[in-house]
Amino acid sequence: MTMMVAEGVKLWSQSSQQLKHLLHINFNSNFNSKLVLFNAVPFRSLVTCASNSNSSASPTRNRRPQSSSSSSSTSDKDAVRSIRLNKVEELRSKGCEPYAYNWDRSHSTKQLQSNYEHIPNGEEATDYVSVAGRIMGRRAFGKLAFLTLRDDSGTIQLYCEKDKLSEGQFAQLKALVDIGDILGASGTLKRTEKGELSVRVTSFAILTKSLLPLPDKYHGLTDVDKRYRQRYVDMIANPEVGDIFRKRAKIISEIRKTVESLGFVEIETPVLQGAAGGAEARPFVTYHNSLGRALYLRIATELHLKRMLVGGFEKVYEIGRIFRNEGLSTRHNPEFTTIELYEAYSDYDSMMSMAEDIITQCALAAQGKLTIEYQGINVSLERPWRRDTMHNLVREASGIDFNVFGDNLEAAKEITIRTLGTSLEGKDKFAIDNCPSVGHVLNEVFEIVVEPKLLQPTFVLDYPIEVSPLAKPHRSSVGLTERFELFICGRELANAFSELTDPVDQRLRLEEQVRQHNKKKQSEADHKDDKSEDDSYEVTLDEDFLTALEYGMPPASGMGLGIDRLVMLLTNSASIRDVIAFPVLKVQN
Repeated sequence: MTMMVAEGVKLWSQSSQQLKHLLHINFNSNFNSKLVLFNAVPFRSLVTCASNSNSSASPTRNRRPQSSSSSSSTSDKDAVRSIRLNKVEELRSKGCEPYAYNWDRSHSTKQLQSNYEHIPNGEEATDYVSVAGRIMGRRAFGKLAFLTLRDDSGTIQLYCEKDKLSEGQFAQLKALVDIGDILGASGTLKRTEKGELSVRVTSFAILTKSLLPLPDKYHGLTDVDKRYRQRYVDMIANPEVGDIFRKRAKIISEIRKTVESLGFVEIETPVLQGAAGGAEARPFVTYHNSLGRALYLRIATELHLKRMLVGGFEKVYEIGRIFRNEGLSTRHNPEFTTIELYEAYSDYDSMMSMAEDIITQCALAAQGKLTIEYQGINVSLERPWRRDTMHNLVREASGIDFNVFGDNLEAAKEITIRTLGTSLEGKDKFAIDNCPSVGHVLNEVFEIVVEPKLLQPTFVLDYPIEVSPLAKPHRSSVGLTERFELFICGRELANAFSELTDPVDQRLRLEEQVRQHNKKKQSEADHKDDKSEDDSYEVTLDEDFLTALEYGMPPASGMGLGIDRLVMLLTNSASIRDVIAFPVLKVQN
């Protein structure tokens, strides 16, 4: 470290002695852009490692490249940053701002690669172009230098010849341009003898001076936790990461196009709510000082969208952020994105068709096909998808027929535990023992035994009424509701019902949900050793929603679809954190 600082100071001193030529400002006639011209220290013959700021200032240039997680220690970064800060100050001392206001760009790199693909090897076009982007690599051979410039659309090579640049610019290129800097460059198009399309640079400008070294090009950014915490570096080091978020944007756009083509209207509902509403999940609680009341971040958009149906809208949807104060996993993040949509005068059969429409259109937009691979599993999205009841699927997988139990809860528990036997984990057995109804036991067995095996698209129909407080009673099966969940690759993607519109029945079921929640909460409190967790939040009835139902809501169906999980499926991403640009993470120690 001492050697690095000493050599850096020495080189900077040499550079300062040679900076006898002050800044020259050159305004290019076509792009009217300020160019910073310096005569500085000679450039070493070859620079390729992005973790070295400048080959003439780095004593580690001949070392074998290492991953950034091991080689870029805090002290190394501080030394690089110090050298680059000196360059920033030197630029400013000469009246040039190293953080530009704009750059007049004529083409993206993708446009150049497409528009000039016809140029033969060794030939040059006469068109004058201007590009801008981040420098990702550089090499120099005597009076030639090659830079790799990357923008949002791709990469292109900058072909720099000393004789083609203004006085002092080639020296500036070698001494002041570091990998990671954002550069603007102008010139003509040439394809090298080796077939590389290049901008033959006649002028350039440093638009943003990078102070920190990038991960080296051999290893990229490999620390998974750091990739999530510093997504901006992740996208620079691993360009394919950006493709996931481009596909995510395309998927969300396709969802909007699909539902709006069917006449749905987008509605925005409150994030801060007086009652968490619409689902049984632990909310985030906050406090509004002026109102003097506790508020909740929404755990669903459902109840406000249903109010819109009461008000006269017949097809509504919202794509929005949902917040649930629960655990983290590869499938769960405290904030996530869903689409919820509601259609008057339809039932849950309509929503199955809607789910197929949305997902197949998104697959075609993102993948261009309906047969995809997810984590080694071949998935066919060709319609129609399988539809079967929860009872049938559980009987098929476990041999247990829950229709025979009626309301005999103890028999359901005993036979379930005996039948599943050693395949049950301790937590699963505990969950079954604590089920308050046969319907809850059925649902637990489904989640344990069936859910992981549903790899191809499957609509699971007709859930027990006890676990579906907002769904309409099944018109032909007592004790069940007209509800489905969609599973692909063992994961729930969508949940939908024929909506409950009877205000009296809705009140009774929500009151029962509150009672069951409070009972469960008390049981957990009695068995919990650690009393530090905040259990102060209360589940309450949304009285205004119940009032709205009493004015009358038309027959309707509704569905919630998890956009993050859909993006995971269509981008072959193993974790929900891979498809959320800035996921919630634990605080670093």
